[in-house]
Amino acid sequence: MSERVYEPTKLAALFDVLVDQGCPAGEILRNVNLTVDEVHSPKSRISLADLMTACKNAIRLSSDPHLPYRIGTTIHISAYGMYGFAILCCPDFRKAMAFAELYHALAAPLATIEFTEEEGVAGWIIEPNARAATDPQVYRFITEMQIGIHISLMRDIMGPSFTPDQISVAYPEAHDFGLPADQIGCRLGFASSTNQIIFRSAWLDQAANLGNKTTYPAIEALCDDLLNELKSRIGVAGEIRALLLRDITNPPTVAAVAKLLEVSDRSLRRQLREQGISFRGLLDELRMQIALKYLRTTRLANEDIALALGFSDAANFRRAFRRWTNKSPSEIRGE
Repeated sequence: MSERVYEPTKLAALFDVLVDQGCPAGEILRNVNLTVDEVHSPKSRISLADLMTACKNAIRLSSDPHLPYRIGTTIHISAYGMYGFAILCCPDFRKAMAFAELYHALAAPLATIEFTEEEGVAGWIIEPNARAATDPQVYRFITEMQIGIHISLMRDIMGPSFTPDQISVAYPEAHDFGLPADQIGCRLGFASSTNQIIFRSAWLDQAANLGNKTTYPAIEALCDDLLNELKSRIGVAGEIRALLLRDITNPPTVAAVAKLLEVSDRSLRRQLREQGISFRGLLDELRMQIALKYLRTTRLANEDIALALGFSDAANFRRAFRRWTNKSPSEIRGE
């Protein structure tokens, strides 16, 4: 969250919308490690923590009921540099979806995205990260901003007439801000199991008029270099998270992870210290994110969630959950 390795594309979009609404620039950037002059600089780099702080400032400053979605729709494919150009160059739309998912780390992601397609129906599943999940308002803000981004980008590559068939979100309808059904053009569903944009697969069967089979491989190679550079700057944390997620019920030990990564225990611990994180902290973060998803989108008992996350009993899970979030599981279910 604190590594300053991302381009300020999303933060700049948020900044511009709020400035247009008359919000003071200094307040938009309060506690963000960026000056006004740096917001639109191609040399600037921000952290995910900076972007999340800006989102919190936006919630505090604006009374626009459609603010997060509005911010998302101002972001177009041209704002994403090589990542955006590569999506445009994809020879077909299914490859564009796969590319967008695989290289999403280049887009300063506050959420994970997953593309699905089955029996004529396609969709994007969106899940804000663990830090966002602890605050229901921030969780909704990031979800709705990401939905706006997805719709904007899909209209950029597939034409302005693109309209999803349904959008479902994993929270009840709220009164501070929300998605504008009239602008999106489809029905909205609330308190669903996931945040999802659903559309007909037929949209993906159209010709990719801007696709180019010659240019695409060259741009893909450039994006590979960017992604590898990003991973090297972020360090081993992402690799460890992936290994832990393979079996969160019986997570591997530090020694087992070190062996899988082909480094010594000592070297692995040193790399984590250099990033200011710990193995236990990574495991706790993942468990918290999964627990929040279970509590908000299922009726699983605390005992079942505890077992799924590798706790010996519900009491230990409740104590750990309060340590992570300063809230009890029952408080999360009641939000």
